[in-house]
Amino acid sequence: MKTFFLPLFLGLLLLSLPACRHDDPEPIPCDNTMFGEPIAATGLDSTLCKASCICKEFTSKNFDEAQLAGLRSWNLTAPMDTLSANPYDTEPPLSSPSVCAVVVEDLANRLYHLESFASVQDAEDAGAILTHHDACGLCSTLQDFAVYAENRDLGTPVRQCGLLNFSKPLDSLIACIEGLGFSHPCAQIWAYNTRNTQAHCLQYCLDMSMPYNNPDGTLNPCLECDEVNSGPVFKSIAGRTRRNTGLASSICRFCEEVQAVAHDYPQ
Repeated sequence: MKTFFLPLFLGLLLLSLPACRHDDPEPIPCDNTMFGEPIAATGLDSTLCKASCICKEFTSKNFDEAQLAGLRSWNLTAPMDTLSANPYDTEPPLSSPSVCAVVVEDLANRLYHLESFASVQDAEDAGAILTHHDACGLCSTLQDFAVYAENRDLGTPVRQCGLLNFSKPLDSLIACIEGLGFSHPCAQIWAYNTRNTQAHCLQYCLDMSMPYNNPDGTLNPCLECDEVNSGPVFKSIAGRTRRNTGLASSICRFCEEVQAVAHDYPQ
């Protein structure tokens, strides 16, 4: 590749980190801290961004290698359907308040299925285990949750997949993302999200050196564009996001956007 094309090429390799837009941000709330695990690229340090929301009495759970292996040992008895078309070609479906929960079918053989309930209380009454807020989707599985829980800065490996598959068919990008540990359906929606953001946000994403967060906690223009243009469809199809799962990531979030989840699965 000629070097004068490199800046444009790199600009297309976006931080595809789906979410909902924070439309009218206020000064950093919740005891003057946000929710996340900052790295050098975040733009905020640990004095302004922590893996806990004091105002919600909630701390993001950390998983060790044994616990991650335990998550991956579960077998889904009703696998998710694969995507047969680009979900960004249509409007995201309307949704009602709900939560997604794990229903253990056979503890000895590590079998489970996912089910959406109208509320946390309904899930608990049914003996199910809350895994995230909002309805179940393609990334709601425990396999996919393990990927989210293990890597708090998924933008880096996703960018690498974009680099390796920039001029290749979508299936090649999907395969690369699936190689990160995601289930095939979840890798599909991540790949479609990446391509949709590339199509809509190029002008905002050419500068790859921008920190994820501005000093007031708002997102940089690239990530904000991704949220507006790709976030709603991703959320409706994927089901699981890091915020509705209660997992801190390298992008700091306002605590009002974060949902608490205990993640107490049988070992």
